[in-house]
Amino acid sequence: MMDLSRETIKKLRGLIVFTILILVGLWNLSVVLEAVGFIWGILFPFVLGGAIAFVINVPMSFIEKTLFGEKENRGRWKRKLARPLSLVITIVLAVTVIVLVMFGVIPQLGNTVVSLGNSIADFLPRMRDWIAEFTNNNPDIMDYVNRLSFNPDQMVNWAMSFLGSGANSVMNTTITVTRNIVSGVTTFFIAFSFACYILIQKEKLHVQARKVFFAFIPKRKAEVALEVCSLTYKTFASFLAGQCVEALILGAMFVVSMTVLGMPYALLIGILIAFTALIPIFGAFIGCFLGAFLIFMVNPRQAVFFVILFLILQQIEGNLIYPHVVGNSVGLPSIWVLAAVSVGGSLMGVVGMLIFIPIVSVVYTLFREVVRLLLKKQKIKTVTATTVEEYTEEEQERMEEIFREEQKKGKEL
Repeated sequence: MMDLSRETIKKLRGLIVFTILILVGLWNLSVVLEAVGFIWGILFPFVLGGAIAFVINVPMSFIEKTLFGEKENRGRWKRKLARPLSLVITIVLAVTVIVLVMFGVIPQLGNTVVSLGNSIADFLPRMRDWIAEFTNNNPDIMDYVNRLSFNPDQMVNWAMSFLGSGANSVMNTTITVTRNIVSGVTTFFIAFSFACYILIQKEKLHVQARKVFFAFIPKRKAEVALEVCSLTYKTFASFLAGQCVEALILGAMFVVSMTVLGMPYALLIGILIAFTALIPIFGAFIGCFLGAFLIFMVNPRQAVFFVILFLILQQIEGNLIYPHVVGNSVGLPSIWVLAAVSVGGSLMGVVGMLIFIPIVSVVYTLFREVVRLLLKKQKIKTVTATTVEEYTEEEQERMEEIFREEQKKGKEL
């Protein structure tokens, strides 16, 4: 008969209870999902506030260090005023950028929408002439092309009839839409207030989080967990800052080059590319498609030149700017950046593309450290494509001595 210790019985009891809970949860999956959705609805404003605080903290920390210096060198009043003033300056700058972008994009976008109908109407006859010239007036093709027509007045009448037929449904959903807007504004207000509190009290919250870790987790494991959290934060912050800088540089390059070449919609397309470039690797191509379409409606020849310009600037950005600004900030090789973007995009869309690069970077860094330690444990110094070099006897003795010291430290902890 097997003799079970009290600790083993305790673990088995916990395993049995956990298994029963899992089975009951699977049996009542719909109830569990409703409960999870209810809890998520309560926690969402605070999760959103944490995300807002994380984003704002990157420029706020830079402004705080630049204007007020290191925390140790500040006087009494600087210590009290540095954080609130830096937060206010950051918010004002963010709102200013948003307003400038809106004033830069909305007027041009309005002009674009107004002139787009006329551009299409003017473009169709020219397209017929090009197709006729290219196909040598092929009867079948030209018969299909001649059926294509664009009437702005007819389009307006269609839009009015669509709105009229959908007026009843719009009226029926007005209350729901209003309720959703009020709920969204309330959620954002709560999240933004929570984010401001986090940013003002971040040192205090950091100490409280460390206390919780060390209270419920053994000291050595708590230190490792905190190191992983610190690495994750640094990686995400570096990626966010690098991606924003890279997007601004790329957008400015397009604005300047398109203005010099006399292409239309230079500011609008530059801002669109800057925003879409926030999506790693593939985002700029979305901006290229939109920009080429807008220019194509005005001047098809310039649209071709725009695509060529995009390919040139994309090569400069991909080979010179991105590896130095973003690639180095996350410490991830290009092949893994592409894999992270592909997997993240397939799982979570645009959000997945943004967050999977720093996540994969953290996993890559931790795995690389584990591999390094395991190689040291096996007394392997370097590994190349054709050779494996081991440590010398003196180096092995030194490694064993270091290992014993680390083991002794671990026991003391």
